[in-house]
Amino acid sequence: MKTDLKIIPGVGKSIEQDLIAIGYPSVASLRGADPEDMYNRECIRKGCAVDRCVLYVFRCAVYFAETEQPDPEKLRWWYWKNHEYHSVFSK
Repeated sequence: MKTDLKIIPGVGKSIEQDLIAIGYPSVASLRGADPEDMYNRECIRKGCAVDRCVLYVFRCAVYFAETEQPDPEKLRWWYWKNHEYHSVFSK
C-alpha cells in the first residue's frame, strides 16, 4: 500500500506499517486521532506492552497531521516524551 505517512518525522517503514494496521493509512487520517488510544490499540494488536517511544512518535504524528506550520522542535519524537498531545480536532 502506497501512503504518505513516511513524510512525518520519525515515521519509517515499521511505524508506517503499525499505523496502517491500527487504521491510519494516511497523514490526513491522523487528524483528530488520540495518540494514547492509538498506543493502547497497538499494544493490544501486538499482545504486549509496546515501547513507550511508539507513543511519542504517535503524538508527533498527530501533531504533524493537524498543524499547518509545525514548530520544528515539536517534530522531534522525543519532544513528546514529556508532553501530552490533545487533538484540536477531537473526534
